Amino acid sequence: MAGKTLFDKIWDAHVIEKIENGPSVLYIDRHLIHEVTSPQAFTGLENRGLSVARPRQTIATPDHNVPTINQDKEIADELSRYQVDTLTRNCEKHDIDLYGLNSDYQGIVHVIGPQLGVTQPGMTIVCGDSHTSTHGAFGCVAFGIGTSEVEMVLATQCILQPKPKKMRINIEGDLKKGVTAKDIILYIIAQLTAGGGTGYFVEYAGSAIRNLSMEGRMTICNMSIEMGARGGLIAPDEKTFEFVKGRKYSPKGADYEAELAKWKQLYSDEDAVFDREVTYNAADIEPMITFGTNPGMGVKITGNIPNLTDIEQSETKSFQKSMNYMGFNAGESMIGKQVDYVFIGSCTNGRIEDLREVAQFVKGKKKAQHVTAWIVPGSKQVERQANEEGITAILEDAGFKLRQPGCSACLAMNDDKIPKGKYAVSTSNRNFEGRQGPGARTMLASPLTAAAVAVEGKVVDPRTYLEEVPA
Repeated sequence: MAGKTLFDKIWDAHVIEKIENGPSVLYIDRHLIHEVTSPQAFTGLENRGLSVARPRQTIATPDHNVPTINQDKEIADELSRYQVDTLTRNCEKHDIDLYGLNSDYQGIVHVIGPQLGVTQPGMTIVCGDSHTSTHGAFGCVAFGIGTSEVEMVLATQCILQPKPKKMRINIEGDLKKGVTAKDIILYIIAQLTAGGGTGYFVEYAGSAIRNLSMEGRMTICNMSIEMGARGGLIAPDEKTFEFVKGRKYSPKGADYEAELAKWKQLYSDEDAVFDREVTYNAADIEPMITFGTNPGMGVKITGNIPNLTDIEQSETKSFQKSMNYMGFNAGESMIGKQVDYVFIGSCTNGRIEDLREVAQFVKGKKKAQHVTAWIVPGSKQVERQANEEGITAILEDAGFKLRQPGCSACLAMNDDKIPKGKYAVSTSNRNFEGRQGPGARTMLASPLTAAAVAVEGKVVDPRTYLEEVPA
């Protein structure tokens, strides 16, 4: 009998019932909710006279549509205020732990989950947000769900799910200087395309993945969804266990030791079979940037936009539409393209490690005069750390505007919008048309690349400047 993949081990342990020729009834360990996709779910519960089945397994925070300035004042935007107030009322009514605006732990749901120790190896985790795959960095089966499914989990602590196929992506070898986790995932998506992972749950493996920090692993898993995958995960190891230990929701004492023994069994067996397996050489990866309107439209920063002859005939119409939207031409170099805005934040790259990297690069420098540079910490905890470590002061001296925690310009539900026609280099996860504001033109990149772009005011290769950065 063949061994099991990590995904199989977790999934199979949570199946309550397998419906013949249909989905499985899957038990959910942790349910994360926010202010945008939960109100309708709670209304559905009330209309059916139901309560939340296991409120202790649900954690809430407002993040998607919250202001990132003046959070201590009443929310000015009517819809945002209504959504946040509704979340507060629902959590009070159903006895759900809520980390509201101005609480010590408020932030983007996929940032605060790991910080609080809510995210633990071997769990199933869901949220009404596609980037729930972030939590797979801890060896979890984590995925986004729709509003009707949010209601289902609130009512039953279970969900109906078909079992995805399994893919393993190996990144072997050492990364070059200036190449980050964000570059790895943008490279993978560019290779596989935005639909290359459709129908799969992806395990990331190989020496380059094992060498990443937990923050880097979260960035990788976060963007699994951008190649169409249901989610992504990484086998937990000593870095994982050390990260989880001692946090608010983490098991303590003997309970921790008992859980640790289970967590150490979470790996793919040597003879486990995947439906697809891909291997890349870390040395082939360079700093990446997107040129189009989906995350698969990415190139090495020193590279050129593909020529029309390089594009599949079936894709030429959508490629040309993308070029028209972006104001770019096939075959052009990305180096030197002017940029108006830089956004550093989101559940992809709004963690303290990301802010440290940016601060190290911009220390003693100034952003370009014509660039508006926003830094939005992923949580109150990140904001606090940035203040304590002197990062905030460095960034402000360089001309960056620091906001308060939230999803912000990643999806522009609040006032943090890139104006129509303006170019932004963003550390977020999506470059769809209008994603950062109606008519906004987005290029996705790493925090290091974004920092270099902010200083120069145009697309540049960050490696050119690295010798200036103190070790």
